Amino acid sequence: MQNPRLASRYAKSLVDLAAEKGQLEAVRADMLVLQQIIKGNRDVANLLKSPIIKPDKKQKILSAILTGKIGDLTAAFIQLLVIKGRESNLPEIVTEFEKQYNVLRNISKVKITTAVPLDTAVLGVIKQKVEAGTDKTIELETAVEPELIGGFVLESDDRLYDASVLRDLKDIRKQFLENIYTPNIK
Repeated sequence: MQNPRLASRYAKSLVDLAAEKGQLEAVRADMLVLQQIIKGNRDVANLLKSPIIKPDKKQKILSAILTGKIGDLTAAFIQLLVIKGRESNLPEIVTEFEKQYNVLRNISKVKITTAVPLDTAVLGVIKQKVEAGTDKTIELETAVEPELIGGFVLESDDRLYDASVLRDLKDIRKQFLENIYTPNIK
């Protein structure tokens, strides 16, 4: 991350302004569109970071890319970033906006990683169990990593719960390597 403080300040300003104007949900949708565009197109990410391309040219290119995809408030915000020379921070600002939006709406993101895909019924039960332990709304993200062999890894805010077979095997290996009862054989 280039400048987390700067990203946080700009994101907070945008969240506050959008909330004040009653456009918070629309601006969040715009931020999700921006996130997809930046992650999905390396040329756009390079454009934002390029010190060679002049600000007015960047503004024209961004306008051409984003016209009809984002609202006026978000477009004005991006224009302000370009004028201030802060467009290279846009990816971090988008990420920080999402974090601040989640805090404001009392949403907690939870990621569950399993060895095989889970069906929706199981995901529903997991979501209920996680929500039962908190007063927040849970947004569940899933990932599949076959190397876990079995079990799952649950990540929530600043907590990690690893109940995977891979972790168990690593723990057993570590115990064998550190076993003081095994004589050192050379």
